[in-house]
Amino acid sequence: QLQASGGGLVQAGGSLRLSCAASSGRTFSEYAMGWFRQAPGKEREFVAAISWTGGYTGYTGSVKGRFTISRDNAQSTVYLQMNSLKSEDTAVYSCAAAWRSSSHIPSSKNEYNYWGQGSQVTVSS
Repeated sequence: QLQASGGGLVQAGGSLRLSCAASSGRTFSEYAMGWFRQAPGKEREFVAAISWTGGYTGYTGSVKGRFTISRDNAQSTVYLQMNSLKSEDTAVYSCAAAWRSSSHIPSSKNEYNYWGQGSQVTVSS
């Protein structure tokens, strides 16, 4: 089970940090973790992913240099630090887990086994 938190309303240029805590099931460190987002009227899109050990990270182009994904395996939690937020970042953000993924940083939603509930992020301009 994945529980996301940390969303909210922020002005453009501001920052937010999303957290996603995992509970029960297999060992957290055996999962690559990802963040996806879905804006109204749009398809769910990949935002960022981090490998099992945290040694590899990947981002979609529009967030590179602004967002940082990290994980704390001892706390079974993955984070998404979002800086320099823009109005186009407004979306529902969801975390997902890919068990023993063949890719270090899976970017396709089809590679993920488990999904958390979404957390709304609204950036006002």
